[in-house]
Amino acid sequence: MKENVLDVLMYLFENYMSDEVEFDTDEESLRVELQEAGFQPVEITKAFNWLEGLANMQDVPDKELLINTASIRIYTELECEKLDLDSRGFIMFLEQTGVLDHNTREMVIDRIMALEEDEIDIEQLKWVILMVLFNQPGREAAFAWMEDLVFEEAPSVVH
Repeated sequence: MKENVLDVLMYLFENYMSDEVEFDTDEESLRVELQEAGFQPVEITKAFNWLEGLANMQDVPDKELLINTASIRIYTELECEKLDLDSRGFIMFLEQTGVLDHNTREMVIDRIMALEEDEIDIEQLKWVILMVLFNQPGREAAFAWMEDLVFEEAPSVVH
């Protein structure tokens, strides 16, 4: 079974997102369960490191990210290699519609770059965005919209 870090993260998210599991308190049990589910220990460790990196990003206040909200994000060459034009366009669309703000956009890009995949497709990108939004206080509506999109339900329209 060829599983990668994103597969481990998706498994954790699908199975524990509603339980609000504290990864620090029961990490060993989760590791055992993930190994029993067929994931390799090295990929499990990388997934926990990825989650720790995401948690560490929450500690950075918005004021430390001195980003002009009217600016346009220019992607580095390495980011362009990992995120194709469609993926970058999707991120821009989500930012223009208010699902992502400049801070969550940068978190998404950082977490994408932390994955060891050469390229990330739109479906994988949606999962990363969902995980980032899940961990952001005050972003519940954006998370709900993305959750509908990831699980292929039509986003609800508020009248």
